[in-house]
Amino acid sequence: MEKEEKRKEIAEKFQQVLETAEDKFTPDEVEKLRAVFKITDKAETSDAVLDSMLRAASTALILEQEVNLGKQVVIAKIIFEAVRAGIMPLEVATKQTDELTGKLLDGLIKTEELSDQHNTSFESDNFRQLLLALAHDVRVIVILICDRLYLLQNIASYRPEEQDQIAKEASYLYAPLAHRMGLYHVKSLLEDLSMKFLHYDIYKEIAGKLNQTKRARDAYIAEFIEPVKKKLEEAGFKFSMKGRTKSIFSIWNKIKKQNTTFEHIYDLFAIRIIIDAPYEQEKSQCWQAYSIVTDMYQPNPKRLRDWLSIPKSNGYESLHTTVMGPQGRWVEVQIRTQRMDEIAEKGLAAHFKYKGVKSESDFDQFLASVRDLLEHQEGNDVNSAMDEFKLSLYDKEVFVFTPTGELRKFPKGATILDFAFQIHSRLGAQCIGGRINGKNVPIRHILNNGDQVEIVTSSAQKPTKEWLNIVQTSKAKSKIRQLLREQDSANAEIGKETFQRRFRNWKIEIDDVILSKYIKRVGYNNIMEFYTDVANEKCDLTKIREEYLEFYRKEKHIDETTTTQSASNFEHKPIESELVTGDDVLVIDQNLKGIQYELARCCNPIYGDPVFGFVSSHGTIKVHKNTCPNAPQLINRFGYRVVRARWSGKSVGGQFVGTIRVVGKDDIGIMTNISSLIQREPDVSLRAISVNSEDGLFQGNISVRLNDAESLETLIRKLRTVKGVTSVSRA
Repeated sequence: MEKEEKRKEIAEKFQQVLETAEDKFTPDEVEKLRAVFKITDKAETSDAVLDSMLRAASTALILEQEVNLGKQVVIAKIIFEAVRAGIMPLEVATKQTDELTGKLLDGLIKTEELSDQHNTSFESDNFRQLLLALAHDVRVIVILICDRLYLLQNIASYRPEEQDQIAKEASYLYAPLAHRMGLYHVKSLLEDLSMKFLHYDIYKEIAGKLNQTKRARDAYIAEFIEPVKKKLEEAGFKFSMKGRTKSIFSIWNKIKKQNTTFEHIYDLFAIRIIIDAPYEQEKSQCWQAYSIVTDMYQPNPKRLRDWLSIPKSNGYESLHTTVMGPQGRWVEVQIRTQRMDEIAEKGLAAHFKYKGVKSESDFDQFLASVRDLLEHQEGNDVNSAMDEFKLSLYDKEVFVFTPTGELRKFPKGATILDFAFQIHSRLGAQCIGGRINGKNVPIRHILNNGDQVEIVTSSAQKPTKEWLNIVQTSKAKSKIRQLLREQDSANAEIGKETFQRRFRNWKIEIDDVILSKYIKRVGYNNIMEFYTDVANEKCDLTKIREEYLEFYRKEKHIDETTTTQSASNFEHKPIESELVTGDDVLVIDQNLKGIQYELARCCNPIYGDPVFGFVSSHGTIKVHKNTCPNAPQLINRFGYRVVRARWSGKSVGGQFVGTIRVVGKDDIGIMTNISSLIQREPDVSLRAISVNSEDGLFQGNISVRLNDAESLETLIRKLRTVKGVTSVSRA
């Protein structure tokens, strides 16, 4: 399109906006809007700016003609496009708008920023974040829906990849949103236009067949309407009647759903009777008209839809019936008033005209349902989340009653369990079934219209993961997940206490770092899963003890080298009683000849520790501390290979390795203070430090070389005096 053509179209669209709005805008507001569009008159104005202002004027006109939600949405859209095109600074735009328009403008800008900074394809998680941002004010969603309609109407001017995204998002998200809000005409346009792009051949085929049958269809509609019109006039009704052909998208859906062909779809159109009646007489006149129609044509009792007594959640009110018309063809008849028809076409926005402030509650209810659905999706399966979102928007509703007669509304397919969780979370958690009209039913029983539901509970009942496959509502799914997490946490605490108590009874000290490695090695994702299995008795703790001790020994082998000691390590002080021939106590001193021994790596005994000897299969004696975690197992299983042992003489040369566990506050310089203290100690050398830090605390193992256990205890006492250290113990 040439620049001059664009300027002309912009001027025409803007003038239509002003004429459609009539006296909505004040003279000052009209002048401010004219000032925004004046830049399009300049010859040097770029194509990009002209495109933005054409988009602004066209979307504003759609908002006026299709939605009629008030002047603020129109002004917000025009100013937003001006800001985005660089015509008006944001600071100026903010100052020139009232509070509500400013909020709408802010919502549009934030949405644009999110779209620019992130991948907002409906296949990404950011798309759900985008919806949450929009749901703060339903009017922002309305503006975007109408903007999407404009994009579809002008899709040929965009790049192929943009065209595909525009059409898919219109079909997948914006059309369902328009449906949920009651914007049926906009919804039909979005569906048909997106289908025309995404499934052009099918669209063209159905459109061609509709065109071929138009004359016969019009003749049949006239034949059906004429006698009904005469009867209504005789009854004194003020009304209008028209036949409306179903949208191409609706026909395509019916072909797919019924697995049939176009020629076998008989309800291609609906007859609509629109009555001009005072508000207080609306229902009675609609039912009178229904009586006249069904007296003339046989109704199908299964196809009666009464949305007069209980309107849809989006405000839709109407009376639908299907009757047998001339030539034995089924015809759908919709009966409503002018007020109902406007609400049906323009959705919740029309409530402003008819119900004033009261309609805000409808908006709030809609926002709550959208936000509840979006916020309670968990995990990374975004396509699944969006499928559920789309399903929820389109789904039919079921109305049931509590035992006290209170009406409750659910999506089609909801179960007894959904009902229980909607009443109260505790009721849902303890639900074991229900009674429908006095008859006992299980928790997975599906609710039907008119059911009177009573919940049966048991204090012994607990939610299970299977419940997530039973419920349909997002509220119930979210609460069940929360209860399952709480159960797992409680079970994990029980399992932890059981595990630690059993290991204490076995006199086995638990090394948290090694335990964490062990549970991952055997297939657990985290310690909570492990403790939960312990609580549920899915683990054999005796087997775990054996595996843990073996794993513990192997881990210690990684960091510690074999230390072989000889009698030369000791300064001997002769003690006659220790050298008595035939004594069954192994005396470790420098006179020990002909016997190979090693200090066990699992407990790292130090001179002065109470010890015992264990004869290995190779004949080597391994020296263990009496408190070694392996001691109970060795004594119980191989008692015949255990020998008593004790130290003799005095240790020299600093040949023993000791490990100290330190816990403290993760402050700057604390490890420097610890290492400095160790370096100042005589006959002590620092060998290695391993530290983990989390949530402001550190836990570390310090390996040192020293002469004996007494030196190690002295070092431990001194480390406890370091500022910030909360506990020190021998590992």
